Amino acid sequence: MKNTLPASRQVDRIELFDTFVRIVEAGSLSAAASQLGSTQPTISRRLTALEQQLGLKLLQRSTHAMKLTEDGERCLTLARGLLETWQAMDEGLRGQAAQPQGTLRVLAPHAFGQQQLIGPVADYLARYPGVSLEWLLHDRLPDFIAEGVDCAIHVGTVEDPNLVALKLGEVRRVVVAAPQWVDAAAPPSHPRELADLPWMAVRTFYQNEVLLSQRTTGESFSFAIHPRFSTDSLYALRNAALRGLGLGIFSHWLVDEDIAAGRLVRLLPGWEAPPLPVFLVYPYSRLYPARLSRFIELIRQAAPSAIDV
Repeated sequence: MKNTLPASRQVDRIELFDTFVRIVEAGSLSAAASQLGSTQPTISRRLTALEQQLGLKLLQRSTHAMKLTEDGERCLTLARGLLETWQAMDEGLRGQAAQPQGTLRVLAPHAFGQQQLIGPVADYLARYPGVSLEWLLHDRLPDFIAEGVDCAIHVGTVEDPNLVALKLGEVRRVVVAAPQWVDAAAPPSHPRELADLPWMAVRTFYQNEVLLSQRTTGESFSFAIHPRFSTDSLYALRNAALRGLGLGIFSHWLVDEDIAAGRLVRLLPGWEAPPLPVFLVYPYSRLYPARLSRFIELIRQAAPSAIDV
């Protein structure tokens, strides 16, 4: 089929292939438009332009569904390879000194994302002025392709074998409460003395049981709890502790200033809950854009000072 688009209206074919791949991976034209910062009519026009230039029907679309044609399946495979090769050539020709460009989408946990990691993020943006960063706060791993997320910082285990998981460190966790729950003259010396006190819980990591270990001897002790207050937010748990609602297990970095100021008291200083691993997570690929590679390098260097290890 002859190309019917005037030369003045032909969009760069690399951009058209990129748009086509985004449509397929995002699952719809509207989702692709959102990821590309465009509009659905523009994305639709690009798809039509690519189909006209190739003389092929790539997608079968209806009101409620979208399906690749046989030609579309072949085009998707070739387009992905082409885009990876083009990216490698572009970055190779411009050299390692080339400044990363574009938008980086990173998903981070609420607590870490609001406090501990803003410093490294600011350093990254100062170092690479051509990059814009979308800093999304969720306590979960994303669907990287569907959500257009480049990488995620995740607290807890990562079990998906299709993801790269670089360990950044471990978060120390300690038992903390408001001063009224602690007898200064006879503070508790063993976890069994905490079992009957009122507890609060972070549902993401513990709900019905507390496990504590002695750092020096390795002794472990666990007991059941019936939380008075449970939440999925560390900040909500901290505020509840400050108001005297009960005992809780906290990331050490979150409450160290409160402990130093006497607003909260650490119970059983020799005992801690199992530390939580922190990972930088992203999908496997043969090539990564410079903006992601540079972010990976920076966050691996900055993590030890931002995480309790």
